[in-house]
Amino acid sequence: MIALRVAALLIAVCAAATSPARAQDATTLKKEMVGQWELSTTERSKTCVVTLKGDAAGHGFKLELEPACKTALPFTKDIVAWSVRGLDIVRLQDARGEAVIDFTEVEAGLFEGLRQGEGVYILQDLAAARSMAKSMDEMIGDWSMVRGNGQPVCGLTLTNTEAGPDNFQVFLKPKCDGAIAQFNPTQWRLERGQIILMSKSGETWQFEADDNAQWRRVPDTADPLIMLRQ
Repeated sequence: MIALRVAALLIAVCAAATSPARAQDATTLKKEMVGQWELSTTERSKTCVVTLKGDAAGHGFKLELEPACKTALPFTKDIVAWSVRGLDIVRLQDARGEAVIDFTEVEAGLFEGLRQGEGVYILQDLAAARSMAKSMDEMIGDWSMVRGNGQPVCGLTLTNTEAGPDNFQVFLKPKCDGAIAQFNPTQWRLERGQIILMSKSGETWQFEADDNAQWRRVPDTADPLIMLRQ
């Protein structure tokens, strides 16, 4: 009985000690969310700009949706305000304060939310989203793979044709080196600063930009494989 009381006391003390910090986390999140955000499908084929404001509005805070939102993402017609629920849930809500969609942060400035029957949606800082879109556009086109000595070993084309969530089609040109032809990537994506090539079997190769404006396969080797924009 004494042990139980001690345990209960420890839990209460811990809760009291952590509550202010957690409350501060929620308060900080509210401040950080004020600004412009991009709401989109995972592959960004449909996008919508949302401006979150700090002014109170009914059950939450004011927001503005650009006019094109209702066409691009029909569920947004029900969104009239936003709020932070619990410690880390960003809610886009209807007039009653009910969730139209809830988002949780998966990395700094990037949130994911699920709508049953529709799929996953992304909420991210607008400037970061546009920077990523620009980076993606710069990747599309013809590339050459070369060895560290500059010897060409394959040509490939990165496209913006969708091939699944967040992935796009890639095509190898004829007469590729045997190892690359065997890998035979069919999809690609840009993820956290890396070009990811993927084969039908699920194998992946990662390439990172270096100081010479070229992309090297990682981890690096004595005989590196490099992608060069054509």
